[in-house]
Amino acid sequence: MDNRISKNKEAKVTQVAEIADKLKKAKSLVFVNYKGLNSKDDTAMRAKLRAAGCDYHVYKNKIMTIALNSIGINCLDGKLEDTLAVAFSYNSEIDAAKVLKTAADENKIAFRFGAIGNSFVNEAGIKALASLPSREVLIAQLLGLLNAPATNLAGVLNAPVRGLAVALSAIANK
Repeated sequence: MDNRISKNKEAKVTQVAEIADKLKKAKSLVFVNYKGLNSKDDTAMRAKLRAAGCDYHVYKNKIMTIALNSIGINCLDGKLEDTLAVAFSYNSEIDAAKVLKTAADENKIAFRFGAIGNSFVNEAGIKALASLPSREVLIAQLLGLLNAPATNLAGVLNAPVRGLAVALSAIANK
């Protein structure tokens, strides 16, 4: 009996260490309730998450809490209840949320909460992250905003010269 208990404890310690390693690498975590998800949809969603550089796992809440606390993430204490799965986003803070949004829109899963670093993100925050455009689009929008005043200034400065050219052209055509 003692041998079986020690093996079970060893397995749990190993699992906590594996989760802690994933938590250290992850830029964000997204927790979802997966009750409405069937096996086929779950497999497809996992493939999409892998393609986006994310991991998706179902862990016992107690083991996840121990792993979170072992690396100093305490913002989720007391929140891990019910049937939860977690998506680890490694490349960008929004990748997992964006992929999971499709399943959430089809009412197959429900966003619960998440974490970025040691900061708690509620359900509304996760939905907002999921609806953000990609990094490249945000950069393009920012550059457009930065470029707009210069473009407008050039247009204003060219207006008198353009007006003069139009007036001279009209006089020349008479």
